[in-house]
Amino acid sequence: MPDIATLHPQVVHFVIALGLLGVAFRIASLPWQKSWLNPAAATLLLLGAVAGVLGQKSGLDAHGVAERIPGARQAVQDHEEWGKRTRNALLVVAGLEILGLIFASKRAGRPIRFLSAVAGVAAAACIYEAAEHGGELVYSYAGGVGTRSGNREDVTRLLVAGLYHEARIGRDSGRAEDAARLTDEMLRQRPNDPAVRFLAIESKIRDRKDPQGALSDLALMQVPATDARLAPRHGMLTAQALVVAGMPDSARKVLTDLALRFPTNQAVKNALANLNK
Repeated sequence: MPDIATLHPQVVHFVIALGLLGVAFRIASLPWQKSWLNPAAATLLLLGAVAGVLGQKSGLDAHGVAERIPGARQAVQDHEEWGKRTRNALLVVAGLEILGLIFASKRAGRPIRFLSAVAGVAAAACIYEAAEHGGELVYSYAGGVGTRSGNREDVTRLLVAGLYHEARIGRDSGRAEDAARLTDEMLRQRPNDPAVRFLAIESKIRDRKDPQGALSDLALMQVPATDARLAPRHGMLTAQALVVAGMPDSARKVLTDLALRFPTNQAVKNALANLNK
């Protein structure tokens, strides 16, 4: 079977949707004798089992990169184990559903469907646990984030995101020098990204207490005066630097001009209101 690692995120969502919906339909079919519920539940659960097999296979194909992330090995193994349990549980349900279809018109059909519902509840619990461990692996260990495609640009985005969040945490916890150092590395990774350049300028103002350096950097940035995204950011940083430099009147003039040019920008309005307090 070919390597289907890159399809893992797509496949597992089919496992979740088909499996849980199929179990819900099977449970609903027990008290409500609707002609369409039995075949609908059987179809969903059989497709869910196929998706479960593919999901477990794609997960095994994809685990190598995630498992090499320092500290992520146990999380990967836990997710894999619950993936196997989910696959096996769905296969048991699928087997019962096939029996239920074979004996649909006989007395044994209803007890088999009841057993399928019970096994389906167990399968749903496995689906939940596998999904919960998968979410932990992705969001707590960055397993797959920025690495799934193998593209260098994606890995750089991951690195920049990590630097951004760590710098913010450092600043909020009073470690200004760490925040400045991390922001410098972010700028080194993406020197031509306006958003990163603005973050570096903000760090000079807030972390290094260097408003003059920030104003010099802002003067070097060529931002179109009509750009509704970049111009307000440029102007508000200029105002922040001017306030720290002891020139609140100049900062007020910058913000007032911004408010006239971008009358719907709430951030500019708030900055001007705060300065006028």
